[in-house]
Amino acid sequence: MSKDLFAELKFRDPARARALAEALARNVAAIGRPISVMHVCGSHEQAIARFGLRAVLPPELTLIMGPGCPVCVTDGPEVDEAVALATQGVRVCTYGDMMRLPGTARSLADAQADGAKVEIVYSVAQAIEIAERHPADEVVFLGSGFETTAVATAAVALLPLPPNFSILSVHKYVPAAMDVVAGIEVTNIEGYLAAGHAATITGWGIFEPFAARTGSPVVVAGFEPLDILAAILELTKLMREGRPEVFNAYPRCVTKEGNLPAQRSLWKVFRKVTGTWRGIAEVKDGNLDLRPEWAAIDARRRFRIDTAGVRDDAAEEAAKGCICGSIMLGLGVPTDCALFGRTCVPESPVGACMVSSEGQCRIWHTYGGTPDLRKVGT
Repeated sequence: MSKDLFAELKFRDPARARALAEALARNVAAIGRPISVMHVCGSHEQAIARFGLRAVLPPELTLIMGPGCPVCVTDGPEVDEAVALATQGVRVCTYGDMMRLPGTARSLADAQADGAKVEIVYSVAQAIEIAERHPADEVVFLGSGFETTAVATAAVALLPLPPNFSILSVHKYVPAAMDVVAGIEVTNIEGYLAAGHAATITGWGIFEPFAARTGSPVVVAGFEPLDILAAILELTKLMREGRPEVFNAYPRCVTKEGNLPAQRSLWKVFRKVTGTWRGIAEVKDGNLDLRPEWAAIDARRRFRIDTAGVRDDAAEEAAKGCICGSIMLGLGVPTDCALFGRTCVPESPVGACMVSSEGQCRIWHTYGGTPDLRKVGT
């Protein structure tokens, strides 16, 4: 048996990276004009910025981040609902990156500072444990994220639950947002990188109708530097050949069908509805709401949520200088924003893109966005 079968997989190999970059340059040169492609994943942007991948891309290729940060697209009024529940005495549990996300005026961190019962959890299962430990409290899990975390929320909804536990869903569905981006002609996006972790659930086949409808190829990508470079290489190959198809560049995790048991759980518990994505627009089928059959654990049906007391028109007006919406649509980059790195920093974010570790402003503030390695040492 060949020992190559047991060779270590390496995804940060400089020699392979150079070879991929050279092949990518040849593809772009063959296309013969400037092109723009978009990835729709905050984890991709983390790797791209951290490892300086834009520095090895041909100058004729523009790599744009789209609405791939679930925290960033959670609308202000949705955060207001959670803040209102917390101020009413409900114990609210959520993921850490949701804590400082501003609503129209206040965040859950603000409510916690004022004495509200707000707790960070690492999973929805941990929120259930908190409900069991505090039977006298109503406990609401603020469920956020795309398909990957929505599946976890759906899984627990199918279990016997404590009577004091309910869910406030602000989960989003990524494929719906890709249609919004594709409809903006000014960005001229010609190809897309899809998130490998979400595709692990949905399968890569879900993007075939989108590719056929828009005439834009889609490549499912992993998250290591070589994963991303290889995926961009395949994407430019499809563009060069004029083939609006889907290519799976993450076969070690993603199949065409995806995780069928997870999908069954997801759609048994949730339904797709039209919802507003912060700074973007109404997105048809972009939000995941609990089905009516799950009304008993749906916080929106279980409580009267009055957000009037937590809204502040003046604070909302002050945040209008933020261009997060344009950034997530590919119409701008963080450095275009007058607030970036000045009044808007991770310690005191004005816009949602500076809050989460998957937000482009936060990532660029941490790593930088478009380093030019040719200037290093000069």
